[in-house]
Amino acid sequence: MRTTLLAAAFAQLGLSPFAAVAAEETAAGAEEAGKMNVGEQLPPKVRGLLIEEMQGILGASQEIQAAIVQGDHETVAQQAQAIHDSFIMKQEMTQEDEQALLAAVPDAFLKQDKALHQLSEALAEAGRSQNTALQRRQFNEMIKGCVRCHRDYASARFPKL
Repeated sequence: MRTTLLAAAFAQLGLSPFAAVAAEETAAGAEEAGKMNVGEQLPPKVRGLLIEEMQGILGASQEIQAAIVQGDHETVAQQAQAIHDSFIMKQEMTQEDEQALLAAVPDAFLKQDKALHQLSEALAEAGRSQNTALQRRQFNEMIKGCVRCHRDYASARFPKL
């Protein structure tokens, strides 16, 4: 039931992140990125921080989606800013943890993470400016980035992507 409601809400927004990703992403793109399971490469503490950040992003994304369809620009801005500010490297990582992360993940993973946070900052600005059309576009791009990253770097956790 919840999945149906989310799908209906995405359709109402004119967003179809999974269909858009399926149309744009190809098997060649996934091969180019070199699928790997980043979580398996990380020390337990760093993996736990990454999971905590992903859970926070998921929760914020769900709130953003609901806020966009309700015209709640303030919540869009607040939650998108929260995603932007959740950089894993700014959390409780020691210098040793940061070095372990950098040694374990490819540069492309770090670039995708940076792009997500940049998109969330743009989404926060769209919320602050009360621009619903721009909020929809930025949110759609964020979701496409999430799917792309999960496909390329968490295929064991999300094997159907």
